Amino acid sequence: MFERFTKDARDVVKGAYAYVEGSGEGGQCVGPEHLLLALLDREGSRGSFALVALGLDGRRESVREALREARRRAGLTQAETDALAGLGIDVEEIVARVEEAHGVGALAGDRKGRGRWSGRTSFGRGAKEVLEHSLRVALAQRDRHIGDEHLLLALTLRPGVPAEVLADHGVTYESLVRVLYGSGGEAKAG
Repeated sequence: MFERFTKDARDVVKGAYAYVEGSGEGGQCVGPEHLLLALLDREGSRGSFALVALGLDGRRESVREALREARRRAGLTQAETDALAGLGIDVEEIVARVEEAHGVGALAGDRKGRGRWSGRTSFGRGAKEVLEHSLRVALAQRDRHIGDEHLLLALTLRPGVPAEVLADHGVTYESLVRVLYGSGGEAKAG
């Protein structure tokens, strides 16, 4: 599948690895949120054009902050947090107590300095699903290669924190398709 990736898509994958390995954004496993962070760093690509066209250019830090907050909540989406609140479970209180006992970011899954770890960064299941889904998105749009725009589209289709954060910032699958393909790009990859 990687032979179909454009240089921009490969750079996003490399950027996601860089977030895991060097920036302290967490863990030993590349997740969908790392792909989104790498996409936010891009300039001059179709994916970055779409984000700018949808007004995200000046709000990238807000997206990063929303991803950090979700990571602090052990990766729970706001919808999941709200559902738990409906059952009387205060996620913020749980996070506060865990952090009080074990330090800030204890639920973030960052294993640096803790326990045994092989030292090899790998792709998590969620990130693998995004990569696989990007192929389906490209095929649905009748594109021959997988670009960073297909990774972005795949992130909006996969339930989870990146899709929720993007939607909260006005970036949905439908809005991306309109920007990238005009009215003729209505196919939805399943």
